[in-house]
Amino acid sequence: MKFSIIIPTLDEEELIEELILKTRKLGNCEIIIVDGGSEDKTLEKATQADLVIQSDPGRALQQNRGASQSQGEVLIFLHADCFLEPGTFEAIEETMRDKNVIAGCFHQKIEADGLRYRFLEFGNALRVQLFKWMYGDQAIFVRREIFEELGRFPEIGLMEDLYLSKKLKKRGKLKILSPPVHISARRWKKNGVIRQTFKNWSMVFRVHCGQSPDQLSRYYPHVR
Repeated sequence: MKFSIIIPTLDEEELIEELILKTRKLGNCEIIIVDGGSEDKTLEKATQADLVIQSDPGRALQQNRGASQSQGEVLIFLHADCFLEPGTFEAIEETMRDKNVIAGCFHQKIEADGLRYRFLEFGNALRVQLFKWMYGDQAIFVRREIFEELGRFPEIGLMEDLYLSKKLKKRGKLKILSPPVHISARRWKKNGVIRQTFKNWSMVFRVHCGQSPDQLSRYYPHVR
């Protein structure tokens, strides 16, 4: 399989260079950076990627733009504050030997100590197992033809990952895999674990009650 890893960025100068180096260690792949208008040195530090694209801001827009210029059979959408371990490609290839498996994501390893983070990891994995709702910080992977067939990410202000997941689970099998995706704890450390978790679930609840993601994005700008 040929893999394309698509990384949306916005002011990620502290992380992007090391992320590209770590991603190279996964094996043969195409690395695409899609920047949403960084004002720092993100673009200068992203030169080791295979392709660097500039885009209007918005994670859905950026990821779709990257996908449109990618060559891989399998697309992996990786947030800039996450990284994957060696063995990732082998795990995807193994699970996708089952032709009914069309997409999936990874167990998380939050880069912080404490039981509260282990509970988050457990709860996020359980969400995928029970509801098949995959979030972007779990490194979503998907067969290219399925991604195109379903119309890519909906270009909305928030929760494009949730909307795509709902389409995917109607189309075929979704799997959650190891080795884990490592994820920065910066959001939880900045906002607090309880507050950030409540914020996440409140957005999901509001959407299911009929509020549009674009309306919600006014209250949660530049979600990272």
